[in-house]
Amino acid sequence: MDKVIRNTKLEDERSLIRAPSDLIINKRTNAAPSDANSGESNTAIQEGSPKFAYILAFFSALGGFLFGYDTGVVSGAMLLLKREMNLNALWQELLVSSTVGAAALSALAGGYLNGLFGRKICILLASSIFSFGGIILSIAPNKEVLLFGRLVVGLGIGIASMTVPVYIAEVSPPHLRGQLVTINTLFITGGQFIASVVDGAFSYLSNGGWRYMLGLSAIPAVLQFLGFLFLPESPRWLLQKGRSQQAHQVLMHIRGTENVEEEYDSIKTTIEEEEKESGGGPVLWRILASGPARRALIVGCGLQMFQQLSGINTVMYYSATILQMAGVRDDRMAIWLAAVTAFTNFLFTLVGVWLVERVGRRKLTLGSIIGTSASLFVLALGFLLSAHASPPVTFHPSDPTFFNSTCTHYGFCEYCMLDPNCGFCYNENGSTILNSSCEHVNPANTEEAASESTDAFWAYNYCPTTYSWIVLLGLILYLAFFAPGMGPMPWTVNSEIYPLWARSTGNACSAGVNWICNVLVSLTFLHVAQYLTYYGAFFLYSGLALLSFLFVLGCLPETKGLVLEDIETLFSTRLSFRLWYRAVDLSITFFKL
Repeated sequence: MDKVIRNTKLEDERSLIRAPSDLIINKRTNAAPSDANSGESNTAIQEGSPKFAYILAFFSALGGFLFGYDTGVVSGAMLLLKREMNLNALWQELLVSSTVGAAALSALAGGYLNGLFGRKICILLASSIFSFGGIILSIAPNKEVLLFGRLVVGLGIGIASMTVPVYIAEVSPPHLRGQLVTINTLFITGGQFIASVVDGAFSYLSNGGWRYMLGLSAIPAVLQFLGFLFLPESPRWLLQKGRSQQAHQVLMHIRGTENVEEEYDSIKTTIEEEEKESGGGPVLWRILASGPARRALIVGCGLQMFQQLSGINTVMYYSATILQMAGVRDDRMAIWLAAVTAFTNFLFTLVGVWLVERVGRRKLTLGSIIGTSASLFVLALGFLLSAHASPPVTFHPSDPTFFNSTCTHYGFCEYCMLDPNCGFCYNENGSTILNSSCEHVNPANTEEAASESTDAFWAYNYCPTTYSWIVLLGLILYLAFFAPGMGPMPWTVNSEIYPLWARSTGNACSAGVNWICNVLVSLTFLHVAQYLTYYGAFFLYSGLALLSFLFVLGCLPETKGLVLEDIETLFSTRLSFRLWYRAVDLSITFFKL
């Protein structure tokens, strides 16, 4: 025992990054039975049939599919809605960010609901709310009802977003946990891809195509609700509520073997120890007062924050709009190109599912961030080249008071396009721009100029350019690097790092941070692009992605292959910012050179 204590003290002096291995070994060596049957028991648990775990993961991950579908479908639907309902930039941002704002609130409330009612009831509640919201969206007669439907959908998404990863992590065997939790993200990206295909298919309808795009989300929500009526509650939650016999039966059913005593006893012992040590008071206060739980919360919330600040949902919500900004004129072409980017996201999330248990969470996240930052730089470069090659305004009306004198002052398309009251009107001869002018936009419909022009092209929110391919390349590279790492890892890590008594609240807080940052980015993107220019906005996201690299480098430990009850030990020492400071020093030295 003295040797174990000395080893533990020695480890406490080491950094977080080096702490995991020996601490876990010492703990498990001390806790494990001394006879040979212990290893055989553990092997039996590991080799139990995982089929039922995959079924649980599938129906749980339908919540991720709904999350992804909503994220992806609004991109194409917005192109049709802004024309049919004459939506200005503010209303477009409201319809996108209202869902995100509602999700942030319901994700925070989801921690309390999970602790009170359990994971299963919360998932059933989320799918019910989402079904109701999908019906409202499909029959919305005006933008106000549409906004209400988006809020309702957001409430369902928020509860599901924090509950599903927790449920999957708690029912998964340790050797499959990372893979099964990452399947949830795979379903998110699959939902985004399916949504983009649905967008493309219904974009050919002359009127009301957006109703089908938004309303079809009710189908997977109903499927998830029906499936979960027959699926069990989390055994860890059941044990926490004192329902020991039911928890034991569920654990045997999930593992596909009756030999679950070691895992059952480990979970039960951990819960009993936590209850003795935790004391009373609100769970969030107990998290902040507990060193390991507080450090886990900092890491979890930091990962979720940087995931959003790197601009992912700007790319997903506005992918079709971004392609139009890059010079793609046709709505249908922009929607189908957005589908290509969504498929890239889905494809490379599969790569993440394959890599997560081979490479580990930490290395996968660091590699993903480097590629993400570089891809955002390429995206910004495409917009910068387009800006420098911006066609000039060759025609200025002789009467500057006609419609709006402000638009007539711009000499290039770039400046004209950044003014929300103006658009670029031009004729084309092959690749040559002729007879161009900056005109006031029709207040009733941004798809046309205030002045009637039958033969000219009208460009609102974009300039004709030959550099559109660089923007498309940047989008594809961005998703190819983001999808395997920074996409799933914040959710995977957050589902693992909290002790059971703090798991619901910790995941609720981190999911809330994710949604709040999502609101911040999606609500401000069009205005940030207006004031910083398009290339300035993506240079900003690229810089924020680099900042997240320093955070992960200094704070994120490896959790691959560890039992949930052992992961808390990783945060028993102080967070190590030594590597973070070293990276900052190297960066400063580099720029001085």
